[in-house]
Amino acid sequence: MKHSEIVQWLRETDPARLARLWREADLARQRHVGGDIHLRGLIELSNHCVRLCGYCGLRAANAKVRRYRMTEDEILDCAHSAVELGYGTVVLQSGEDPGVDADWMTRVIRRIKAETPLAVTLSLGERSDDELAAWREAGADRYLLRFETSNRALYQRIHPPRNGARSDRLAILATLRRLGYEIGSGVMIGIPGQSYDDLARDIELFAAIGLDMIGVGPYLVHPETPLADPLEHPPLAEDRQVPNSELMTYKVVALARLACPRANIPATTALATLNSRTGRELGLERGANVIMPNLTPPEYRADYEIYPDKACITETAEDCGRCVQRRIESIGRTVGAGRGDSPSYVGRHDP
Repeated sequence: MKHSEIVQWLRETDPARLARLWREADLARQRHVGGDIHLRGLIELSNHCVRLCGYCGLRAANAKVRRYRMTEDEILDCAHSAVELGYGTVVLQSGEDPGVDADWMTRVIRRIKAETPLAVTLSLGERSDDELAAWREAGADRYLLRFETSNRALYQRIHPPRNGARSDRLAILATLRRLGYEIGSGVMIGIPGQSYDDLARDIELFAAIGLDMIGVGPYLVHPETPLADPLEHPPLAEDRQVPNSELMTYKVVALARLACPRANIPATTALATLNSRTGRELGLERGANVIMPNLTPPEYRADYEIYPDKACITETAEDCGRCVQRRIESIGRTVGAGRGDSPSYVGRHDP
């Protein structure tokens, strides 16, 4: 699609025309990644973070969050639960935490790969080339690192540099690809200061990078962050500012599917937070093909508060798994078997 077409879809409000977009995205999903929904068990292993990102409740300056870091054995217990629940992947996620050091994480990855058949996805923030290489050698399969926005000036406003070093997540994604990871990225929708042109460029960038995984979700305000103050971070004029709405999230999911038809795209927890009844189901019917049920032990889950009122923070892993299964069955779809690698990644690595 041309840039102007993407912008037009992002601004579209006519239900009949949007029904066409949902239909095209769902057909592209069926044609390129099939009807199965792949489950990735999420383990939020640490909420320590050294960064000062303007939107995130885990930011270092938030003294109100109770910090935790899971033990190696606790993480392995979660991984074994993922196998019992029939998941093909675990996603190890944390704030940008130096306490999650290279050797410790290498040991965790090797244990998961030795003791389970699971694929391992990492989402640990901006890490050094040496760390990323060590984790890939240990057996990590995938890495998620959202670039958040392609608007460099906006990115710098919401991502203060660490120790004066310029953040370049696109360069890190290129390194991850060179190392052989399946790579994932994505953006927030409706950040104060994000225009329709910005968001259209984000979607174009998904295609330019050739992402294997795309995670998009609405910007949800955390009261203990700078972006919560509209005087400090005002939105654009109403006709230019992207809303952080449920409808806009569905549009971006659908357009991401059309831009990168072979990527794996989740119906995210943030979408479920906006609409706990049918948010994930509608995402799955409009281009998504992945759900990430939470395996984090309940005693930690509420403290991984990137944004408040997150869905599913009190459920056990077993309850979450059963709920997801019912939701998938309710729309006539089935849970995928195995690792659920992205066809775009598999295509690049054919013998």
